[in-house]
Amino acid sequence: MSTIDLVMPKMGESIMEATILKWHKKPGDFVKMDETVLEIATDKVDSEVPSTGEGVITEILFKENDVVAVGKVIARISADAQVGAAPASAPSPAPTPMPASAPAPVAAAPVASYQTANGGGNKFYSPLVLNIASSEGIAMSELENIQGTGNEGRVTKKDILQYVAAKKSGVVSTPAVSPAPTPEQTSAPAAAPAQVVVESPAPAIANSYAGSNVEIIEMDRMRKLIADHMVKSKATSPHVTSFTEADVTTIVNWRNKVKNAFEKKYGEKITFTPIFIEAIVNAIKKYPMINCSLDGNQIILKKDLNIGMAAALPSGNLIVPVIKNADTKNLYGLTKEVNALANNARNNKLKPDDTQGGTFTLTNVGTFGSLMGTPIINQPQVAILAVGAIKKRPMVLETPQGDVIAIRHMMYLSLSYDHRIVDGSLGASFLTEVANELERFDGSREI
Repeated sequence: MSTIDLVMPKMGESIMEATILKWHKKPGDFVKMDETVLEIATDKVDSEVPSTGEGVITEILFKENDVVAVGKVIARISADAQVGAAPASAPSPAPTPMPASAPAPVAAAPVASYQTANGGGNKFYSPLVLNIASSEGIAMSELENIQGTGNEGRVTKKDILQYVAAKKSGVVSTPAVSPAPTPEQTSAPAAAPAQVVVESPAPAIANSYAGSNVEIIEMDRMRKLIADHMVKSKATSPHVTSFTEADVTTIVNWRNKVKNAFEKKYGEKITFTPIFIEAIVNAIKKYPMINCSLDGNQIILKKDLNIGMAAALPSGNLIVPVIKNADTKNLYGLTKEVNALANNARNNKLKPDDTQGGTFTLTNVGTFGSLMGTPIINQPQVAILAVGAIKKRPMVLETPQGDVIAIRHMMYLSLSYDHRIVDGSLGASFLTEVANELERFDGSREI
């Protein structure tokens, strides 16, 4: 029998695992080449996994919500099996609790694995571990008491999943309540764990709002990931934000003049975003140290100029698709890619690679009416630029005939940067250069 292994695809250079969101097929179903078999999610984007062959699914090896490593076989397809045929073997069942008659030393082993660890609150936890802890109702105080087996005692996915399984089977309790077991306890009969009280933080959370006129809304997966990334970024980089303003009257007038002709010629609507990106690219060429990342004590200077742009998803969450090699594209090329990425984000059609490899990020807080903002750095980058709403304001202009007051289109810009490697001089100089690039825009430019 010819069997095709369907493996968890690699979703980007930094992605090592993904979560199975939904199976579209079941054992016995026929699938065509490139037909969607399941949906998966990483900490970057959701994606569909197509079939790599044609045939009948005979085996599904993981369940929905399972976290699977890249390259691991998740299903098998038989090119020879008949439609509706029984699967070769049933999907891997969830681990069953150990029966009461099992030997006592085996049941007690998980207790010894979760002795009180450093509870100082300064441990590092990966977003995956934090997500599992949140979904299982494990409080941070409880998480800090799990003994990790990873590098420098970090809690790994395996550690927390073992802890959750042990806790559900009643053989481990919240470390703050249950003291470390003695040698006599580890050799006690299997019935001993029944005396341990397992505490869950959920009732405490619910009780804190008892009698209040509130609605409790569970964070969706994307919002949890965004929250984790924001906290991690603030904990990693000492943020400094500098501000300036730019007179973008020439840009506004030029766009109003050419937008209809531009759309007729290229079939694309031109927005301000590609113009902003063009200015950022030109400024990075003069200040390349803003286009880097930090690895320990080593500064990684990026030669590629891959500009991320924050875009809104239908859920209201934000995602940052990336324009690769933005310095090689003219204004039309930037416009086409900006529009395509924004449209795919709105329709949940972004591919995993669309959000990978960014070296600098632009966010337009003006889209939502804000004059300015203090954005959080998109790790592992070292800077992020925010542009505010364009507003008409009276400004003093210097002319050969003297100073005059005129109505101008003005916009605030703010740059948040990692003060470990970007000092105020570099940050302010780069930001000023972006503003200068915008003000030097050629109003007679041909499309």
